[in-house]
Amino acid sequence: MSKIPKTPQEIFPEIVEDLKGIYGAALQSVILYGSGARGEYVAGKSDINFLVVLADDAADDLEKVLSFVPKWKKRAVATPFFITKALIGSSVDVYPVEFLNMKRHYQVVHGEDVLRDLVFEKRALRLQCERELKGKLMLLRTRFLETADKAENLQRLMAASITAFLSVFNALLTLKGREMPHGRREIVAAVAGIYGIDAAPFLRCIDLREGKKGLSLEDLKTIFQSYTAEIQKLIKAVDGLEP
Repeated sequence: MSKIPKTPQEIFPEIVEDLKGIYGAALQSVILYGSGARGEYVAGKSDINFLVVLADDAADDLEKVLSFVPKWKKRAVATPFFITKALIGSSVDVYPVEFLNMKRHYQVVHGEDVLRDLVFEKRALRLQCERELKGKLMLLRTRFLETADKAENLQRLMAASITAFLSVFNALLTLKGREMPHGRREIVAAVAGIYGIDAAPFLRCIDLREGKKGLSLEDLKTIFQSYTAEIQKLIKAVDGLEP
């Protein structure tokens, strides 16, 4: 029976050996990112995320990986993100938020450090932040209508959604030239102070994410209304930033 590793580092030799066996010299890099790289991995709860960089002529040859994915999942490894170095270079202006978040916390497990020299243009970063905030707000409202007016469903929705907003918050701090604090609550507080929004509903969502229970449906609805109102204020602030 496959065991869940206590640390992401325990799985490194196995993953590299598997990928080398599949791709040989076409395997250019394996990079750990996400909670494992941030030091926030919790065995049995967290996934282990890898960026796998392949040579251009091997990028479409994914069929060989299919039989390994179930094995990796039993070891808490999420399906790796396969990409080429050229595609990273041409995608930084389209998906700067994703690559910025990877670059903040990562560990090279094998091969070349393809993230080290990435540079992010603030115009592209601001545009994606605005797009992401608006898209996530629309999705949040849609998901609210699917909660069936049940407290547990609304609580689950807000707990899940805060992670997506935190990923954008990291980029919002970069836009203002600020260093990213380490903790979730500190990130929220920093963004709230810089962009003039109320941190309280975001912090309440973090409470829910961390397992706080016992709130009534009416209490949750009140938090939700404040949550969406502050997101709208943040969107307005980002929209008004100098290009």
